[in-house]
Amino acid sequence: MDFHYQEPYPILKEDTQYRKITSEYVKTEMVGDREILTIDPKGLELLAENALADVSFMLRSSHLQKLKNIIDDPEATDNDRFVAYNLLQNAAVAIEGALPSCQDTGTAICAAKKGENVYTGAVDAEWISKGIYNTYQKRNLRYSQIVPLTMFEEKNSGSNLPAQIDIYAEIGNEYKFLFLAKGGGSANKTFLYQKTKSLLNENSFDAFVRERIMDLGTAACPPYHLALVIGGTSAEANLAAVKKASAGYYDHLPTEGNMGGQAFRDLEWEKRVQKICQESSIGAQFGGKYLTHDVRVIRLPRHAASCPVGMGVSCSADRNIKGKITKDGIFVEQLEVNPKQFLPLTPPHLEPAVPIDLNQPMPAILAELSKYPIKTRLSLNGTLIVARDIAHAKIKELLDSGKAMPEYFKNHPIYYAGPAKTPTGMASGSFGPTTAGRMDVYVDEFQSHGGSMIMLAKGNRSKDVTNACHKYGGFYLGSIGGPAAILAKENITSVEVVDFEELGMEAVRKIEIKNFPAFIISDDKGNDFFDSIAH
Repeated sequence: MDFHYQEPYPILKEDTQYRKITSEYVKTEMVGDREILTIDPKGLELLAENALADVSFMLRSSHLQKLKNIIDDPEATDNDRFVAYNLLQNAAVAIEGALPSCQDTGTAICAAKKGENVYTGAVDAEWISKGIYNTYQKRNLRYSQIVPLTMFEEKNSGSNLPAQIDIYAEIGNEYKFLFLAKGGGSANKTFLYQKTKSLLNENSFDAFVRERIMDLGTAACPPYHLALVIGGTSAEANLAAVKKASAGYYDHLPTEGNMGGQAFRDLEWEKRVQKICQESSIGAQFGGKYLTHDVRVIRLPRHAASCPVGMGVSCSADRNIKGKITKDGIFVEQLEVNPKQFLPLTPPHLEPAVPIDLNQPMPAILAELSKYPIKTRLSLNGTLIVARDIAHAKIKELLDSGKAMPEYFKNHPIYYAGPAKTPTGMASGSFGPTTAGRMDVYVDEFQSHGGSMIMLAKGNRSKDVTNACHKYGGFYLGSIGGPAAILAKENITSVEVVDFEELGMEAVRKIEIKNFPAFIISDDKGNDFFDSIAH
């Protein structure tokens, strides 16, 4: 066979709409017969700063249209519509630029392609990092990056650095970028399965997909943009394709393979997997049709002895944005500046939520919740205690040393969350729920001491939590994952730190809430919403 080089990911067209940031920082000059694009590295800083700022407060128009489609779909459930409407409202609040769309403002990621005729004379990753740093310093974003000092001792970096920056070489004299802000919930729903040739038939693959879709759950804030990648020259190549496919980066791949091994989209399986997601009945977090907005299924070449399969999502925050630097200037993808146009004139009709007064003794709140079945929509009013991973670990240390559980953990429901910075003049920064499953290991022990009797967070949980709630009479309430900005603006009236102030966003807080939306997920009778769907 003759030698033939195949571009691995041949993107057939580029239809991204860009806005121009500036014409500065770039110039061209001829070196021999080459036209060299020279970029002042301050241009890299400026592009990264703009991209991360835009993507923290704005969404793509296509994403917002898909949320509107849910509201307009007669087959959507009330829960689907309720989530979609809240997410559109959230976008309308975030666009104001004070409250980011999600409190987990993410790990900053940059994947770039640098033309061989582009010259910066600098360490590009350093200048891109500086731009990211600027945005997280200037805007009301959260510092989520934890750096290790020893194997087990860690500390928040205080800047949201380091970022993940990957730069590849290609021909030409343009510099192209994909920026992502990847929250923990979404990143944690990335899966790699090392399979074999036995998977590659219709029946086996269908069964595999049906089983794996249930692994997704709702912890990463659906509706999702789901990516499924089959094959890859290595595990890391597979997962890199998953991340880019979920961001829409590979939407314009070919739709058939060739002997060179080009990546391609399988449109038939995209429709089939989308139907499987709809039939799961998980829906947009609390039951229904819209676990996913859409699905990308991408087929890659593989080693004969390996068949990596990767699955991942872009969540309801969908923080993906392109950029480019050319001889004409510095550009960033144009995101939607008027999300309100996607809101319906009147909210979707929903049955009234059940009001729950949290400013009662804990036994009285538990007795009130016990009257209602799982899936009941609630409106919470009163006091919550906010605590997540590190705070839970510290309270366990207290119990392990023979000390008593703090009274605040017994007297109030526990909200798993960690806020973004509070804008000037506001009661709270963006303050949505975090993934509940990370705290599962603590529930039985804490409830045995009278704490964590009511928990509020997002996503499905383990059977251990259902069993603990049944054993001790507790409840797990699900909050909508995604609309952190509108929760801060409309539902949280005050925030104060009550313990472990040195932990920053992981400190224990007391917050006052009004009309805070939630659903009963696990109850005191051993019922669990997600378990009922799985069966």
